[in-house]
Amino acid sequence: MNFLEFGLFLVVLIPSVSLHELFHGWTAYRLGDPTAKLMGRLTLNPIAHIDPIGTLLLPFLMFLFTGFVFGYAKPVPINPANLRDPKRDMILIGLSGPLANLLLALVFSLMIKAGLLTGLLTSLSAMYVLLRFGIIINLILAIFNLVPIPPLDGSRVLMGILPYHLAVSYSKLEPYGFLIIVGLLYLGIIGKIIFPVINFLTTILL
Repeated sequence: MNFLEFGLFLVVLIPSVSLHELFHGWTAYRLGDPTAKLMGRLTLNPIAHIDPIGTLLLPFLMFLFTGFVFGYAKPVPINPANLRDPKRDMILIGLSGPLANLLLALVFSLMIKAGLLTGLLTSLSAMYVLLRFGIIINLILAIFNLVPIPPLDGSRVLMGILPYHLAVSYSKLEPYGFLIIVGLLYLGIIGKIIFPVINFLTTILL
C-alpha cells in the first residue's frame, strides 16, 4: 500500500466506521436503550465517532510497519439494563454494525455495476478505485468484527447465545481481548479464517 492508497483508505474508513457505530446505537435505541442517543452518537458526523488512536494513529502505524491497515471508531455505549430482552437484544446490536458494512459494500457494488453499464465508470477511473476500496474495507470491517473475541461484535453475539454462567466467564476475557486479537493477527490465524470469506464476497460483489 502506498501513500495514495492509504489516503483512499482513510476516506473510506472514516464514514464506514461511523455508519457501523451509528447502526449499533440506533439498534440499541430501538430496543430500549437511549444511552447512545443521549450522548449524541446517533449521527453520521464522523467527529462523534472518530477515535484518535483507533481511527488515525493505529492505521498510520500499521501502514508504516506492516502494510496491512485496519482501524476502528469509538465504541457506542450500551447499557444492557435498559434493553427489553438483554440476551436477545445484545445479539441484534452486535450484528447490526457488521450488517451496516455489508449493506454499504453492496451499495458500492451496485454503484460500480451501474457506472460500468452506463459508461460513467471505467476500471481505470479514480472513482472505480475508490468504490472498490469501499467494498473491500467494508467487507473487512464486517467479517473481522464477527470474530467472537471480546470486544469485537462477534463476542456480543456469542455471549447472547451462551448460557448465563458461560457468558459471564467468557466476558472476563475482555481485558485481554486486544492482546489476543493482536497475537492471532501476528500468527496469521485470523487472516486464514476471514480472508477466504472476504475474497469470496469480493468476487461476488465485483
